[in-house]
Amino acid sequence: MISPENLILNGVPLVADLSGALLWPEKRLMVVADLHLEKGSAFAQRGQLLPPYDTGATLARLEALVESRRPETVICLGDSFHDRRAAERLSRPDAERIARLTAGRDWIWITGNHDPEPPAHLGGRIEDTVVLGPLCFRHEATVGAGGEVSGHYHPVAAVRVRGRRVRARCFAGDGRRLIMPSFGAYTGGLNVLDRALAPLLGRRFQVHMMGRERLFEFPSARLEPDLERVS
Repeated sequence: MISPENLILNGVPLVADLSGALLWPEKRLMVVADLHLEKGSAFAQRGQLLPPYDTGATLARLEALVESRRPETVICLGDSFHDRRAAERLSRPDAERIARLTAGRDWIWITGNHDPEPPAHLGGRIEDTVVLGPLCFRHEATVGAGGEVSGHYHPVAAVRVRGRRVRARCFAGDGRRLIMPSFGAYTGGLNVLDRALAPLLGRRFQVHMMGRERLFEFPSARLEPDLERVS
């Protein structure tokens, strides 16, 4: 029996990691989406004070993943930086941490709507889209695409288990496309049943929800909308 951490996308076996990363073991490839580095400092500039620890927390998780998984290639699926000036607000230690991460491996920054021009001085290379065999990696999903891995929507799912409603970040896909959960510490989420995702996921798809110790797979028929945004 295939464990819920394993996915088949357009014929390619992949591994959905509990951290929110996606692994392609055959290619020694790791994918993360929507880091939103320096979101806390962006909010602070607008007078909405948040503890300024999101970048450090996100980088710590990313460093641990790179150390344990040892990928040769890392793809960040856009919105890695919360805005165009996020790199200017990075502390020197955090900038150095990013430079160490990008060194020694093929690190790819996919452009996003928040960071259409990711900073080049931190290392890595910048691409709009990456195509590897039958898979395509981009920030925002496109209607009708196949073999597509994307981010942007920060998908979450809600399900009722033993009378209790559980809501968590998730991977969402139908075997031809996969929308990844956000990796950043301060990112919110959009329910996968929201009307914005209907043209992409349709009515029948699966989610892999992130629990404390493992992922849990549910069909879309088991899911519940958010009460405040019924689709």
